[in-house]
Amino acid sequence: MSIVLITALFALILAFVLGVALGFFRKFFAVPEDPLTGQIREVLPGANCGACGFPGCDGYAAAVASGQAPGNRCSVGGATVAEKISGLTGSDAKIVPAVAVLACQGSKEFAPVKGEYTGVPSCRAATLSAGGTKLCAWGCLGFGDCVQVCQFGALHIADSGLPVVDTTLCTGCSLCVAECPQHLLRTLARGQHGAAALCSNRNPVKAGILKTCKKGCIKCELCVRNCPEQCIVLENGIPAVDYSKCTGCGTCVSKCPTKVLSLF
Repeated sequence: MSIVLITALFALILAFVLGVALGFFRKFFAVPEDPLTGQIREVLPGANCGACGFPGCDGYAAAVASGQAPGNRCSVGGATVAEKISGLTGSDAKIVPAVAVLACQGSKEFAPVKGEYTGVPSCRAATLSAGGTKLCAWGCLGFGDCVQVCQFGALHIADSGLPVVDTTLCTGCSLCVAECPQHLLRTLARGQHGAAALCSNRNPVKAGILKTCKKGCIKCELCVRNCPEQCIVLENGIPAVDYSKCTGCGTCVSKCPTKVLSLF
């Protein structure tokens, strides 16, 4: 018998033995799955987006079944899935629908760049290598890192150079929030009535703000002083609204000289 046939025969026998051994060990060491895990997995949408903070729907289902995670973290499934999980686990897993909002109005028209950037076309790369591309150190760089991570096609870069959120597609999963190196995206509760600041310029030197962005917050505090509900304060130089008090009257919006505040 030739060496080739002997080698082939040996390989087949070895493969058979290893296959039998693997099957035995798989059965012997198998960890039985909690039936509740499978039931929860069935009601999840299967997007495997990771927005819940776990490696896919399987990981999230196992975490909920073991009590390591609440049942309201699936932003894709929303309130419907949260209600079904509540029925399975007996917990009160309510979810508040949310939508992403960009806290920047520094478009090409209003926020000049420092110079020509020739590096990797990524917001994170530009931030690390050049400290950003705009004179406003807090502005949106517009390379679309947020667009790349969005699993639902809810973001695109407009002609203005800024990302635009399609609120009909956004699930409020916060993947874009976590990806933005400038921390310009955040989520607001859908149906939230009140004002929000669309600026993140925290420059303490007021005189230099408009030189870097004509839509920047100049820290004049007119919104703070004129709010009839006294629900606005400056936090790190940016107006922060207490939505438990805000009535959405629009006074702050009308008083803001650079139109930083907008009603939602």
